[in-house]
Amino acid sequence: MRSMLETDTIVTLEPTGYLTAANITQFQEQLTLNVSDPEKSIFLVDMTQVEFLDSAGLMALASACRLAQSLDKQFSICSIPPSVKIIFELTQLDRFLDIYDNRETFEATLNQTQDIAA
Repeated sequence: MRSMLETDTIVTLEPTGYLTAANITQFQEQLTLNVSDPEKSIFLVDMTQVEFLDSAGLMALASACRLAQSLDKQFSICSIPPSVKIIFELTQLDRFLDIYDNRETFEATLNQTQDIAA
């Protein structure tokens, strides 16, 4: 199904399989609940195990990103398989969402940001 990893600073959600209108409700609720938590501020959705994404899946991610932005939190996505990434590119959501090639790239960018802030 879906898993969630949490460290002191980063909440990582790892959806699997298909993110479609048929099953998006639970994932969207999990996203909203986590992003709304005042104790959490950095979120990463690792798409490594996602095989397919429809418009409902895109909307869930875009909505969570908008919510995070309104709460001044960071919301990022990484490791999008090529067959799914094309959907982001066709809809031009890749320009709106904070997307990284993999977790290592995300973490390196996060570390640079924290070093600058310190």
